[in-house]
This record gives sequence, C-alpha cells and structure tokens, in this order.
Amino acid sequence: MIKLLTRATDNSYRYLRRYFKMVNEINSLEDKYKSFTDQQLQNMTNVFKELLQSGKSIEDITIDAFAVVREASKRVLNMRPYDVQLIGGLAIVEGNISEMATGEGKTLVASFPTYVRALEGKGVHVITVNEYLARRDKEKIGKIHEFLGLSVGLNVPNIEPEQKKQSYLADITYGLGTEFGFDFLRDNMCRNSADKVQRPYHYAIIDEIDSVLIDEAKTPLIIAGKVKSSKNLYFIASKLAKRFEVEVDFEYDEETKATSLTDTGIEKVEKAFGVDNLYDLEHQTLYHYVIQAVRANVMFHKDVDYIVQDGEIKLVDMFTGRIMEGRSLSDGLHQALESKEGVEITPENKTQAQITIQNYFRMYPTLSGMTGTAKTEEKEFREVYGMEVVQIPTNKPKIRTDLKDKVYKYKAEKYKELIEQVNSSYKKGQPVLIGTTSILQSEQVAGYLTEAGLPFELLNAKSVEQEVQLISNAGQRGQITIATNMAGRGTDIMLGEGVPELGGLHVIGTEKHESRRIDNQLRGRSGRQGDPGSTQFIISLEDDMFRRYAKDDLYKMEKKLKLDSHSLVLNNNISEFVERTQRIVEGANYSYREYNLKLDDVINEQRNIIYDLRNKLLTNNKKVILNTLRSMLTSTIDNIVNSNCSEELLPEEWQIERILNQVNELLTDNIVTFKTELLTKEDVLEPITPALNSTIENITAALDTENVLDFVKHFMIGALDKRWTKHIENMNRLKEGIGLRYYQQEDPMRIYQREGLELFTDAYHSLEYEISINAVSYIKQASTISE
Repeated sequence: MIKLLTRATDNSYRYLRRYFKMVNEINSLEDKYKSFTDQQLQNMTNVFKELLQSGKSIEDITIDAFAVVREASKRVLNMRPYDVQLIGGLAIVEGNISEMATGEGKTLVASFPTYVRALEGKGVHVITVNEYLARRDKEKIGKIHEFLGLSVGLNVPNIEPEQKKQSYLADITYGLGTEFGFDFLRDNMCRNSADKVQRPYHYAIIDEIDSVLIDEAKTPLIIAGKVKSSKNLYFIASKLAKRFEVEVDFEYDEETKATSLTDTGIEKVEKAFGVDNLYDLEHQTLYHYVIQAVRANVMFHKDVDYIVQDGEIKLVDMFTGRIMEGRSLSDGLHQALESKEGVEITPENKTQAQITIQNYFRMYPTLSGMTGTAKTEEKEFREVYGMEVVQIPTNKPKIRTDLKDKVYKYKAEKYKELIEQVNSSYKKGQPVLIGTTSILQSEQVAGYLTEAGLPFELLNAKSVEQEVQLISNAGQRGQITIATNMAGRGTDIMLGEGVPELGGLHVIGTEKHESRRIDNQLRGRSGRQGDPGSTQFIISLEDDMFRRYAKDDLYKMEKKLKLDSHSLVLNNNISEFVERTQRIVEGANYSYREYNLKLDDVINEQRNIIYDLRNKLLTNNKKVILNTLRSMLTSTIDNIVNSNCSEELLPEEWQIERILNQVNELLTDNIVTFKTELLTKEDVLEPITPALNSTIENITAALDTENVLDFVKHFMIGALDKRWTKHIENMNRLKEGIGLRYYQQEDPMRIYQREGLELFTDAYHSLEYEISINAVSYIKQASTISE
C-alpha cells in the first residue's frame, strides 16, 4: 500500500487510502465472477438496476459492479485492468479527476464509472477532444458495455438529427465536447420540441479534462448566421490598422489581450472617415470595424494562430496545433483577418447563440474526468467545477530521467544545442520527439534539421491526417519527430525493438509553454508503463514567453547573468526564474478565464430566462401560452402607465391621451374614458383592468382553434429569437467597450453587470410589447374574419 501511495500528495492520500481498501474488496470477488457464465455475468446489469430502483445507492453497488466490468473486460478485450486502473475509476465515479501518467490505460479506466453511472438510466456522456478518439473509444470500450447489455451511441459532427437523437438516448454516449455544447445551443434554436436531440443532463466523464475545461475555456461556443459584410469598410479599416503604432495609436496588453484606441488613434480614424465623434452611437459600427482590424493585426499571427490554405483563413488550436475545421471567429474578426491577408472576404458571422465551455459543463449535476496533468490547475477545478484532483500511482515505477533545463541567452545558440543533441541521439539510433509551441516554430526547427542533413517527420496542423500514425511511430529506432507540444494527445508511443536498451524515447522541449501542465504533458510522452526515457527543455531568454511576460525582470537580470562561451546561462537561480515566469503567466491566464466566466455568468442568467421561456412555448400547451400572454400584456400595460405617469410630475401633467392611444392598441375592446380626476396610478389602471380581462377572455377563446394556437406560438418564438440575437450583439458591443472605462477608474465588471441588466430589461420589455401587440392584432383580425 505504501508503495502505491509514494507519488500521491496529501490530498490524494486521503482518497487513495479508502480506494485501496475498495480495490481489495473488488479483488476478493474475482473468483466469484470468474465462475459465472456469460449469461449470468450479463444478468448482473439487471440485478444492479433493480437494486438502484429499490432504493440502493451507487455506493452500494460500486464494488460488485467494478468486479463485473473487470471480468467482462477480460472476456471481451482479453485485458485485465490493473489495480491502479480500478483506483482511477473509483475517483471518477465519485465525480473527481483521476490524474494518471501517460500510458497507464485511461481509456480502460473509463469503462468502470461509465458502466456504474449508466445503470441509473439517465445517460452518461463520455467527452473526448477529437473525433478519432471518440470513435476509437466507442468501438473499443463500447464492446464491454454492449456485452453487459447497455446501449452505446456516438455523437460527432455531421450526423443526421435522428441518428443524433438515438445517440443521446443510448445509456452511454461518446463524442466531442464541442459537439455536445453545439447541440445544446441548436436545441434551443429549434421551432418544435420534437426536433430536440438532447435529454436532461446527468453525468459526464471528460477525457483530457484539462484540455477541454482549461485550454478550450477561452473560446466560447458560438452558432452564427451569415450576414452580408461591408468589404470596402473592412479593407479601409485594415489598411488604417496596418499603419497604426502600438502605444501611439492604440494600447495593447499582451497579457489580457485588451485592445483600445488612444486619442491619437481616434483622431486618425475620425479624419479617415470624416466623422466628428467616433464614440457617438451612430458610429458604433465603424468603431467596431476598426478595433477588430487592430486586433487582427496584433493578436493573431500567421502560422501561429491561423494558416492561409487554399485562399481561406483556417484557425489553429494553440494547444494542439490542429486546424479547427469549420470554426471561424465571430463579430467580424474573421473578416478582419481575411482583409489583413488579402484573401476573399466571406459573409460575417452574426452570433445567434453562444455559451462558454465552463457554463456548458457546469450544467451537468455530476462532472468528472481524467488526464495526465491536472494538479497545477487543482484550485480552478475545485472552485469552478467542484472537483478534486486525485493523483493515481503508476502501475510500474517511473524510471524516466527528467534532465535539468538548458537555458541559453540567445535563440541561435539554443537551436545549435538542439541539433547537437538530436544528432547525438540519431547516431546511436535513439528516437527523439521534439516539442514546439507553434506551427511556425515547428517549421523553423525543421529548417535547422534539414540544414544538418537529419531525416525527420514533421507533424503540425498542415499534416493532421497522419497525426496518430506519426505520433505512434515516434518511438521507433532512429526516428526523429517534430510536433506541436499537444499533437497526438491521447495516442501512446510504443518503443521499437532495441530502443529500451538505447535509453528509450528522448523528448526535447524547445520552448516553455505558458502552462507547466503542457510541459508535463510533453514530458509524459516518454517513460510510459515503466519504460526508460529521458526529457529535457532547451530554451532561450529570447523566447516569446519571457519577452512578453518577463521583460522588466530580464532587464534587471542582464548584468548578473553568468554565461559560458555558447551563451548557456550558468546562474543557479535560472530555473527558479523560469518557473516563476510560468506561474505569472498561469496566474494571468487563470484571471483571464475567471474574468470571462464572470462576464458570461451575467449573460448566462439572461440566457436561462430566455431558454426557460422558449422551452415553455415549445410545449404548444394552451395554458402555458395563455399565461405567458397574460403576463406580458399586464407587464406592457404597467410599463406604459409607469412611463407616462412619472412620480416627478403632478397627476394633471400625466400623458393620459398617450396612455389611451397606446393601451387601446393592446386591447380587443377599447377604453373610452378615464375618470375626470386622476390622483393615483391605481385610478389610471381602474378602467383598464376590466378591458384587459375581456381581452384575455377573447384570446382564450381564439386559442381554442388549433391553427391560431400554432400561429401565436410560432410568432412568439420568432420574436423571442430575434430579440435574443440582437441582445447578444448588444452585450458583445458592451463587453467590447467596457475596457475603456477602466481608465476612468470604474470597475468594468460592475459596469457590465449594471448596464447588461439595463440592456436585458429593455430587450425583455420590447419583447413583451412586440408579442402583446402582435397577438392582440392577430386575434382582432381572426375574429373579424370569422364574423
């Protein structure tokens, strides 16, 4: 037991001590279930379901259920899970994260909690980072579940809605995290409840959970409709932005990505477009085009953040180096990039629905996951998602050697050392994997290797089709592979014949990533399952991370640097400096994600109100629609009365004639007169109330006709969708501008919350008015025709 717990932290120890006892109990049942026939083993699924229905809990059946799955795995896949894999499964079934080293068999680990939680009959979602892994895991692990009588579905892009619906109805559904999120948004855009594909959320397991919930958290899921874009305006804005100078015409914070125009920049824009005040409401769109053009120039770099392929801008996932097929930037930013690169400008994406990754996955009552690297983000997992990170011991002791970083002052010397190391390993046949932080860097490394006459395989977003094959072959004798740090994540690197004797796979990192977690992931490619291996980072103080985040510290260190003849830094505290810089970047990125989540929390509350109303309308229930109309009519009339009977005015100054005209449009029976003397708002409402009740009665009668009910429901949903789309655009514009308020000593978050509420209140009142007046108008027409 002590051996198992040696790599565990104190927090993990608390969990592992209990899990180890549970594993002993599971092991004690092995002979029992080994003696079962296939039919007896399969029948245990029914036994477990009956126990749960009779009031037993998941905890009551976990030991036996795990023992059954292990026996099924032996029979179906000819694989007997290790004890540490059982421990990993126990952490996940409780809604925590299993941190397991690369090569420890996380895929098989997931077979236990998926089976146990699927027995509840509410559906289990297994989230993967790409389609290949989703298909692979469904085909492989799904065999165990199907053998035990559970249904297994697959949710990937571009499948038919009916097939998608069946996938969600399965006991266990494998698929991409983004696709689950997009399905949620699409379900809340459909016009009939029968077209929805998802059912209520229950339990999810996220493979490579740090990639999904941390790395992808900056990018919201957006469904957008195409609208015609002003090509000339993009072209002029791009031309202007290219002439702008940072700190002169605009401010740009590399850490937060905040971008804003200076007074000088504003003057240049006003002069270029012939406007007096760029911040006038009528020029809001112009400001938007210009600021997006500036962002396209300073925030996005070719062959790092995107590539130009076949005359198109294709976005690159900065963590995996993969092209994000079918993904584009919204609100004109993609068109700004197209204008920057001189390719054809496509129609602009107008956001119709959006949600952050964080808020989507927080909708699951129970969330869990697994990865090789999560401990450095433990605080975020705990605070945002309520999950603990449990470090699972390795099945075999780790014998990989992690060599001390080599830090050079200059990039040129760094690459010389890289080539020397690669050449040395190549001569003896030892395979080398070179990790880079971007496509641009991977191609630079490829250039140096070509000059040195060394053969290699280059894996980046431009060769994604061969990704799995190239990564899996990276452990073969004499192989040199260049890859972005996260490429091929989830693919094991098996060592070729004779390679262990050569020292195993040697991994070289050419830059420190903005997260230590990604560096650890790269290191974890070597030394799987007790294999030998070695890793080393060869970096320079000219690398992007230090240039962007440690400029001042580097300047102070300059005079104290001790260098050898090749500019290798000899100072003992250089490793401390590197790690401190990474911690600063991690903190900045965490703050950025936290800030974005707080922003989305504002619109998330609004989204919940809108989607809740929309779902009620989709039921086509007369009572629901009638109650909604009554509420909206009453609210609209109250707003008319309140806006025309201000407390700051005397009753004789109230706009009674205007009230009469506006209210009569909302009633099927007109009000003729008010009292002669009006003293309170109640006096104003007194003659309106019976007319409102009469209107409700007329609407009630009209809704008895099916086609009227159907028409009213559809225009209500149409009006809601239109207002919501416009409101999202307004909220995005508000978010765009709040950074400017920071310089006015105002808290941007408070502004966004306050003004966001005002925008939503106005939008909701406008929606109530639009639905009310159209409903009454339609009912009036319908009654006139029937007469």
